[in-house]
Amino acid sequence: MVLAIPRGGVPVGAEVARALRAPLDVLVVRKVGAPGEPEYGLGAIGEGGAMELDEPRVRALGLRVEDLAPIVAAERAEVEARVRRYRDGRPPLSIAGRSAIVVDDGIATGGTLAAALRLARAGRPARLVAAVGVAARGSLAALSAQADVVVVARLPDRLEAVGEWYTRFEPVAETEVRRLLAAARARYRELPPS
Repeated sequence: MVLAIPRGGVPVGAEVARALRAPLDVLVVRKVGAPGEPEYGLGAIGEGGAMELDEPRVRALGLRVEDLAPIVAAERAEVEARVRRYRDGRPPLSIAGRSAIVVDDGIATGGTLAAALRLARAGRPARLVAAVGVAARGSLAALSAQADVVVVARLPDRLEAVGEWYTRFEPVAETEVRRLLAAARARYRELPPS
């Protein structure tokens, strides 16, 4: 089972699912950014109300967790809206007793993927794999504690931004996410039993 983190992880996850002849689903998780600096991750919000905050990082900015309440509420609403859009009312695919591969395009701090892995672990997979295109070296220790296996295509000495390691790195449109998920559902239904 491949679980892709939307939106950037879905094109990568779709390729992994195609290569493995495995079903594809989304695992919706959103970064909780710093006030005024949304790209500076302080944690993540996931489906079903899952939340992970890096409290030392929050305090280092002179903030309290309560100061993030408006950002958390907005991200929580966006997570639930995306779940509705991407799944079209279908429940998430069960990963209980199966190998689950959580895929994203890359990680800088690792907060979003770590939250996604904790959320996936709650689904009781037999084996949990984290797979990313590129990762910052300093982020791997936390991920290794969350996943049984961590697979990284590129592990540069220095990572400023995930996009710098891709030839093409445009924002992935909602319509593209939905198209890839629909194609994966159709392809998986057509596969002969293994």
